Amino acid sequence: MDEISIIIADDHPIFRNGLANVIREEKSFSIIYEANNGQEAFDSILLKKPDVAILDIKMPFKTGIEVVEELTGKNLKTRIVFLTMYKEEEWFRKAMQLGVSGYVLKECAVDDIIDCIKTVAEGKHYISPIISTYLVDYARKTQLADFPIVEKLTVTERKILLHIADKLTSRQIADNLNVSIRTIENHRNNICSKMNIHGVNSLLKFALDNKGIL
Repeated sequence: MDEISIIIADDHPIFRNGLANVIREEKSFSIIYEANNGQEAFDSILLKKPDVAILDIKMPFKTGIEVVEELTGKNLKTRIVFLTMYKEEEWFRKAMQLGVSGYVLKECAVDDIIDCIKTVAEGKHYISPIISTYLVDYARKTQLADFPIVEKLTVTERKILLHIADKLTSRQIADNLNVSIRTIENHRNNICSKMNIHGVNSLLKFALDNKGIL
């Protein structure tokens, strides 16, 4: 087997060093860079083009999610693995929506990471077994979700829907986006028109139901 080149990004040096030590026990693995934050991770992935990049979701300067979003369209063959403490399905669904190859919980890293790297390097997906039920649920919801409808929305409309799903008022959304309340209300009306949404609280329900694919 050819050597698998790996970049690790985590802002906690003790955890990162421990993980690196586990990975180095596998002779076919080569750690070519260890990043302290998301910006370093982004730059090193672009420069070194590893086979696999293991990213913490929450990091300074750029989150793991932001790193993956900004790598989109760069035509890299790097397989992305999220290594995180977040067990919530919302985070998992976001990772799947971004197209990452692996999702490993930090509490399971020692047991899971070797198998994960081998699996994703082969072009497959790896999910920590203790949250594997999320994958089944995600597949089912993906089949049911009407993605073409959601894709009718603009980037701004999706942002507003995410704020609505977080139960923010129009005033709070306007303040967050630095626009007028009238602008937010116009966007809300446009969303309702595009999505054929009618009735009190129907927009909130739609936002909550589709938060994972926005």
